[in-house]
Amino acid sequence: MLQILRRPDVLFVTLAAAGILAITMGARQSLGLFVSPLNTTTGLGIASISLALAVAQFTWGAIQPVAGAVADRYGARAVLIGGVLLLALGSALTPFMDSTFGLIVSLGLLSAMGSGAGSFSVLIGAAAQRLPADARGTAAGVINAGGSFGQFVFAPVLQKLIQAFGWMGAMWSMAAMTLLALPLVGKVAGGGRPPAPSTAGEAGLLRTVRNALADRSYLLLHAGFFTCGFHIAFLVTHLPGEVQLCGLSPEVASWSLAIIGLANIFGSLYAGACINLYRSKHVLAAMYGSRAALVALYLLLPKSEWTFYLFAAGLGFTWLATVPPTAALVGKLFGVRYLGTLFGLTLLSHQVGGFLGAWLGGLSIVWSGDYTWMWYADIALASLAALANLPIREARIQPAAVPA
Repeated sequence: MLQILRRPDVLFVTLAAAGILAITMGARQSLGLFVSPLNTTTGLGIASISLALAVAQFTWGAIQPVAGAVADRYGARAVLIGGVLLLALGSALTPFMDSTFGLIVSLGLLSAMGSGAGSFSVLIGAAAQRLPADARGTAAGVINAGGSFGQFVFAPVLQKLIQAFGWMGAMWSMAAMTLLALPLVGKVAGGGRPPAPSTAGEAGLLRTVRNALADRSYLLLHAGFFTCGFHIAFLVTHLPGEVQLCGLSPEVASWSLAIIGLANIFGSLYAGACINLYRSKHVLAAMYGSRAALVALYLLLPKSEWTFYLFAAGLGFTWLATVPPTAALVGKLFGVRYLGTLFGLTLLSHQVGGFLGAWLGGLSIVWSGDYTWMWYADIALASLAALANLPIREARIQPAAVPA
């Protein structure tokens, strides 16, 4: 953290990126609060709404390598501005949609493309190219914490807006709130003209991607991150439904999501610090293993509001804290020149898992009336993810030299 605090230029870039992520992730991670009121208004059914949100999960991941590649070649400014505007547009159009197809267009495509273009791959990639090597790990943790802070703020605020103005008014309010990210774009992307594209640059990008996709460590990293996406999308979409099944109030769900965000602020900062002390693959293995243990413990406990709050705090500590060590591993394996593209591809695997977590959660509630089998699947996948990270090729952390 000292590497950032001692340099104002590094600090401003990092905080601006964290601010943008707070808005894009805060809006995206709070959509589960709209599922029940949206279903009541439209009568589309939980499975249909879950399908739209599952498409959003996949779209958010699919746009990451595309947005990262465009930002790597032409600069991040236009990508970030376009992303914020698309997110606002998709949110603003959602109240006018009364069909599954309409929700897929507004939430599944427009909003998801916008939040994806203003998310990890572009922000961490753009920041990494403007930051010194010794500050990148910590900066990634701070940027990631920004996304968690957004969830902490957005979830209870949107729940209050839903209660006060209905879900449509809350959705329009969220569209307006996303525009607050626009003034921060220049701090992250800079004011200079983007570099001109070149044939050599394109060849270098394609060669790097081919080499990465043939690398066993990169593919194992994808396998673990797939599980992370499954886990997060299932919970962010269906935790409010789980709370409702347990006979608790909607406020328990909104505060649980907020607690997840708050806990992940500390988890992200801790993960950023751990990158400099331990091998990232071991940090990731510990995170995934802890998730399996926490879900198993949750299934054994009585379902009270404090169970949900403690469960949220435990899971929140590792929620998206997997991002800094994952991005660090990609950077260690292939460098930071095309980090936006390569980490974007990793996020795509994350969101393939996210698609399945959101969609299968909806099918589970329709077919069996609860989420029991989804919890069992979550435990199994988290355990496998912990094991998958251990064989990843990563050099040992070299201790810092002690001055004489």
